[in-house]
Amino acid sequence: MSTTTIEQLSRIVQSHRAYTHPIFQHWAHAAPDAEACAALFHQIQTFCAATRPGQAFPGALEMLGLISQAQLMAEIAQSEQGHGADLARMAGHIVNRSGARPRFADVNDQQQVETGLKEASDRLLADHPGYERPTGLLLQTRRAMAAFQRRARSDFDSTMRNLGTAFALEIISNRALIPGEKQALVDAGHYGVRLEDPEMHYLLDHWGECGAESQHENHVREAVAATLTASTAPLILEGMLDFIDPLAEMWDVLDQSLLHACAGHAA
Repeated sequence: MSTTTIEQLSRIVQSHRAYTHPIFQHWAHAAPDAEACAALFHQIQTFCAATRPGQAFPGALEMLGLISQAQLMAEIAQSEQGHGADLARMAGHIVNRSGARPRFADVNDQQQVETGLKEASDRLLADHPGYERPTGLLLQTRRAMAAFQRRARSDFDSTMRNLGTAFALEIISNRALIPGEKQALVDAGHYGVRLEDPEMHYLLDHWGECGAESQHENHVREAVAATLTASTAPLILEGMLDFIDPLAEMWDVLDQSLLHACAGHAA
């Protein structure tokens, strides 16, 4: 019998700084300008893009005989298809509403929006140690993305760690990231948008008990619960920490660099 439970793993995630980080509270208070919004979105949307592909992960679970777990992870990966364009549309719309005049003539042009977001990131963040000009990514963002590169591997240990990473990702996405985005982008009222606006479809699709993230969390909880044993628990925990430790560092640098003016006003 495993001495580690799903509830214990969940508490580890929900007590971690990556989960409790006040970055979205600060965003809600700060109402950053268009340039800062664009730089924030470049780092966040590029990070999110790295989390979507299943790569070899579902197939590796299947090869281990974990058929139901493989199906659950494949369903998550399939449901994420097309979300890059939705996130770019929302980002472009928010940036357009953050300044005196729109920056993007067509928020449905994903390439135009993503190029503009990167250009803002280059202007505001390029002086940070380890900033990578070709991608426009901070060192901390690349570290947060690195755990998902492990999905290219299909060995047992990597596959168990990948389950842990997915577990932490879906809990944070469902319970912290998406609610935080809703607080900062919609509830704070800075941008005059509603969840039901066409440009906000990404957030609407992911929000709430019937949203994509809630379904993803349920899927990954079921998959981990069916896999959790005394031998797999340490690997699953390693995979969780491989992701949430650098994610907290990513939130730190974005908060300090782009939202520092309101750092003392978090609730």
